Amino acid sequence: MAGVVVLGACAAWALITAGVRDGRPEGVLLAILAVAAGYAAGRICGALLPVAAPAAAALTGVGLAVSFPHLAPGPQLDTPLGHAGAMAALLTLATGAACCAAWAAGASALRLALRALAVAVAVTAAVLGSTTGFVVCFAVLLCSLTAGRMRSRGPGIAGLALAAALVTGLTWAVAGHAVPAGMASSLEGQLTGHRLRLWHDALHLAREDAVLGVGPGRFGELSPTATSTLLSDGKPHSAPLQQAAEQGVVGVALLAAAFCWVLYALWRTPRPTPVALTAGAALTGLAAIATVGNALSFTTVSVGAGLLAGLATARPLADAPPAPERKARPRGDRLTP
Repeated sequence: MAGVVVLGACAAWALITAGVRDGRPEGVLLAILAVAAGYAAGRICGALLPVAAPAAAALTGVGLAVSFPHLAPGPQLDTPLGHAGAMAALLTLATGAACCAAWAAGASALRLALRALAVAVAVTAAVLGSTTGFVVCFAVLLCSLTAGRMRSRGPGIAGLALAAALVTGLTWAVAGHAVPAGMASSLEGQLTGHRLRLWHDALHLAREDAVLGVGPGRFGELSPTATSTLLSDGKPHSAPLQQAAEQGVVGVALLAAAFCWVLYALWRTPRPTPVALTAGAALTGLAAIATVGNALSFTTVSVGAGLLAGLATARPLADAPPAPERKARPRGDRLTP
């Protein structure tokens, strides 16, 4: 119910801001629908096939990441502002799915094979040249191994929420020129000056109308950096800053509420603690990538995020209480039910 309320509020607020600001909410609504569809599919598949479903999702994620340049809509940009963030996001989700399948597996050989698959996904990220993907995939692997030694998932979930908040706060500080000059120069070399100028434009637009924003889909029309860039996709390449610019502080709050709802669902899931924390680590990695990139603008990434959350919160049918035994009663010289 909490998820329905949060996603419904996100959709309603996108429509409200679009109506007031003459925006285009189709992209936001498609992303919400993709997350909901992926989550529902994950709950169903995770209940029926708690090991095979996440393993298949991991293999599918790798396949999509390898062929992603041919699947991405619009002009293809061979820069960090193109499909690199979406590729890193898909590989991160694939690593998390493989680790979840490994923790759900009962046989030692199968568990070892699935962990090898997770390592192979991280290696694939390095082969494809996705440094961000390799780093985040490796972090998910470490978190998954550490989760196996944790008795309580509460501190782990809290740590993931804190990590996401720190990345978001750092991005906001960079956009507002609130970091030391040396640190800003270092980040500019890694993130590119073009991306930082997009962030500055997004924060400027957010300050002009902090409540409603400029309307969904209108950043590309009002950002000086975007309008002066050849083959611009009209995005600030930061999910929180895009929400702030286009839907105001309410949009940012709803985005944060959606992430907190996922963490809450993982905290309350009946699945084992290593599965819940591994999925949480992968989704937090995705949140970090989306904070400094454009990953959530791709439907495949939104579906994958919902799918992993659904797989990690599904209640396997094997955990259902057994049917009550029927008592046997004597009939002649034999026992019959």
